[in-house]
Amino acid sequence: MASFARTGRKIVAIGRNYQAHIKELSNATPTEPFFFLKPTTSYLPSSSRLELPRGIIAHHEVELGIVVGKRGRDVSEEEAMDYVSGYGASLFLHSSTC
Repeated sequence: MASFARTGRKIVAIGRNYQAHIKELSNATPTEPFFFLKPTTSYLPSSSRLELPRGIIAHHEVELGIVVGKRGRDVSEEEAMDYVSGYGASLFLHSSTC
């Protein structure tokens, strides 16, 4: 995973796919997966310390991150695991000011 923090190119996330969280945030349930990108500046090695400025309220989510290790297109369900090169904990922070 350390090499991913150094060489990873992007984080593709899927949002609004967990019913309890959709309800908690009063969001509409999408009819199709909701994809979004996280910038490479959001990588933080596990040995690093995250410090938030005073006055910031952070809502956090811990999720399973899957590292895709090779390019693919139209990958079948049977072949999907051949493209997974690792796993890690992903922490997403959503912040607002007091």
